[in-house]
Amino acid sequence: MSTQSPEPVRFDTKIAVLLREDLEPWQRLNVTAFLVSGLGTQLPEVIGEPYEDADGVSYLPMFRQPVLIFEGTKETLTAAHSRTLSRALPRALFTSDLFATGHDRDNRAAVKAVPTAELDLVGLAVYGPRNAVDKVLKGARMHP
Repeated sequence: MSTQSPEPVRFDTKIAVLLREDLEPWQRLNVTAFLVSGLGTQLPEVIGEPYEDADGVSYLPMFRQPVLIFEGTKETLTAAHSRTLSRALPRALFTSDLFATGHDRDNRAAVKAVPTAELDLVGLAVYGPRNAVDKVLKGARMHP
């Protein structure tokens, strides 16, 4: 028996990840995983209820809405970062420096060492009202 409602759910908010277009496939996956983990830990409203299968086995909750993945040039990412900051939207970032670190402490130190305007961004996650996130992503395209 299906528990899905007949009406599609429309969200007033959007979760989006913007990746730099020149990343290797493994980097895209790694960066996306890291970025969305930041949103999930700080924004409890984006997380749904735990899952359970028909045998009663429990699973961790996940996002309550889709995560849309975009890509763009380095310039598109820099512009999106600036727009995210000006709108004070919740965000997570991943810089190229983080590919050379091995754990959280070194990751944070690598970001802390670089002024905002000089961050070499390879990924950005953002959450907020759908129209504000759309404006942040101007110039980006859906990931193929």
